[in-house]
Amino acid sequence: MVEPRKATLIEYRIDRGSGVPAYVQIVEQTERALRMGTLRVGDKLPTAKEVVATTAINPNTVLRAYRDMEQAGLVALRRGLGTFVTRSLARPGAEDDSPLRREITDWVARARGAGLERADVLALVTAALDAHDNEHDSKAPGDRERKEDA
Repeated sequence: MVEPRKATLIEYRIDRGSGVPAYVQIVEQTERALRMGTLRVGDKLPTAKEVVATTAINPNTVLRAYRDMEQAGLVALRRGLGTFVTRSLARPGAEDDSPLRREITDWVARARGAGLERADVLALVTAALDAHDNEHDSKAPGDRERKEDA
């Protein structure tokens, strides 16, 4: 078994105005941390009590997110010990020190410097991904199913 790192590796931030349920935000933030390598196999997630203290959401919301992630095979609950990461979603190129990560970080800084808000940046990236996927008539392995136009 891999020993968990000691420091808090993820701090959840809940955007109450986003329209996205809090438990979904927790799952998405965890998946993002797994993809970026911030969380690794063996790492311990914060306890429900810790998440409640930092986000002021209902403990059942946290437990629902953790159950969903457990059902997806991303984490495992160990009674009396906590919830631990069991699977990585990291891909080469997404690590903190990768050239691609540096390039995207620089691009985001330029976009923000030009006055674009978070939603604008996300829209640009999504549009670029959609255009790429449509142009190449394919999806990369692991992409979530895109909704087909009716």
